[in-house]
Amino acid sequence: MPDPPSSTRDAVAADLSAGRRPSPNEVRWGKQTLAPALARTPEQPVGAASGFNLDETGNARFTTISGIPVRRLYTGADLPEDWAENQARYLGAPGEPPYTRGLHPTGYSGKLWTMRQFSGFASPEETNLRYKYLLAGGAGGLSVAFDLPTLMGCDSDDPRSEGEVGKCGVAIDSLEDMEILFSGIALDSTTVSMTINSPAAVLWAMYLAVAERQGADWKQLSGTLQNDILKEYIAQKEYLYPPAPSMRLVVDTLEFGARSTPRFNPISISGYHIREAGSTALQELAFTLYDGVEYVEWALRRGLAVDDFAPRLSFFFNAHNDFFEEIAKYRAARKVWNRLMTERFGARNARSRWMRFHTQTAGVSLTAHQPMNNIARVALQALAAVLGGTQSLHTDAFDEALALPTEEAARIALRTQQILAYESGVAEVADPFGGSYFLEKLTLDLEQGAFRCFEKLDAMGGMVKAIEAGYPQWEIAEASYAYQRAVEAGEKIIVSVNQYTVDEPPPRILYIGESVRDGQAAKLKKLRAERSGEAVRRSLDALRRAAETEPEPAINGLAAANTMPILVDCVRAYATLGEICGALREVFGGWEEA
Repeated sequence: MPDPPSSTRDAVAADLSAGRRPSPNEVRWGKQTLAPALARTPEQPVGAASGFNLDETGNARFTTISGIPVRRLYTGADLPEDWAENQARYLGAPGEPPYTRGLHPTGYSGKLWTMRQFSGFASPEETNLRYKYLLAGGAGGLSVAFDLPTLMGCDSDDPRSEGEVGKCGVAIDSLEDMEILFSGIALDSTTVSMTINSPAAVLWAMYLAVAERQGADWKQLSGTLQNDILKEYIAQKEYLYPPAPSMRLVVDTLEFGARSTPRFNPISISGYHIREAGSTALQELAFTLYDGVEYVEWALRRGLAVDDFAPRLSFFFNAHNDFFEEIAKYRAARKVWNRLMTERFGARNARSRWMRFHTQTAGVSLTAHQPMNNIARVALQALAAVLGGTQSLHTDAFDEALALPTEEAARIALRTQQILAYESGVAEVADPFGGSYFLEKLTLDLEQGAFRCFEKLDAMGGMVKAIEAGYPQWEIAEASYAYQRAVEAGEKIIVSVNQYTVDEPPPRILYIGESVRDGQAAKLKKLRAERSGEAVRRSLDALRRAAETEPEPAINGLAAANTMPILVDCVRAYATLGEICGALREVFGGWEEA
């Protein structure tokens, strides 16, 4: 198997070079109990994608997906010598810094995680019915999936949209579509998450305009806008403009949100797509939190005070198959973010130091072969997210490797969360694995590995500079290649893919036809005929002028050239998504990865 990528390799090397003094009892156990057992039955590296045979006892034979060595047995010798005396610094208690054990003293016994099912397909009319179905079935919030043309800032009747309208999410072309999407759903009492990035500010403006027309107070709205453009350049590649103007739009939303929507999270810094692109858990942790550092740096340069916007920063992580590493990743992430906000940025508000996050089970882990097996995968991944202290959770449907979920598959995914919440007992104790020698060592390894990666990114001048140089993209590509090689070599077992395969007929799937595009095109034609063309022209001209102006730091209120109020005016005039993104592209230009 190829060597792990450099950031992972650094963490592994540091772990192996660290001194470890086993206790006399561990030495006795190794000689009297373990050695005879190994002589009778040698270990088999079941599913282990590693090459770390470090010594005759077999220690560090196995590794996590990130390449961190996994010992056969963990004891107090694996933790720092001052662990017992300094548990408040290393571990803390639930609800107290460094938040390793969770943000809330009562864990989930006071409030369960939000069961937020990611959904969207075909037309706004059809997705609206699915949302009402999910809410009636017990979902605690909505998470909007948009189709590819919407993600790329294109109208449904744009020639570039052909073949993609409504296929991987819902098609949204104008305020009219957003009004239909949330028809009959009270936005002042329903939390809404929107997975949208390059045109995020435009879609958020549409959401705010709908809430306004429902009579909702913007200051009472709660939800999350993904709006994480950095991970688009790193992993998902759905970007429209160069990095610098794209970052300017993100800061506009942060500034606007701090002033106008204090309960809404204007950004969800996403490691999910970094992991889906093939990263390790360590890379997901390090790159995601450093993206957060970059957003904070840019907001501070705008003149915002860290405690004015940091309490509304949120994160979005993947829940993959390596059960213990995933739990450790979430615990380490809270600890690392607390340290960054305290030491690097001097945040005084405790909520600025809280790393609140949503989790989605790993779509990339789902198999098209024997898809019913995905129910078990999703349940284990969801359990890791809950044991790691997630604030909200989406569980993938078993058929998502084949198509968008059917109603039955979506219901099973939601029921998986409800069984965890109400039948398993995992919600009754805060951080139930806290104090486990193995889990605490993994948490420390991931924390230390993340800070080593931060040092490298700092030396490169920050994440935007690193992206322009291709550094995180290359790291992820190397990790993805190593993992795939391990699967193809049989070192990593994927049930029903490279082991235990059978032929079986595919399940019934959800099919989205081309009629969706025809329907959206007809609505657009009618909209353009009935709206005020002059109002659209004036609003788009104002948007171009604002985009051409560099915002100056504002002491009170918004910077004069903040685009968010103008975007709200544009959508109120029923300018379409494609028209608004086109106007910005005229000013900002496009961008191609080197």
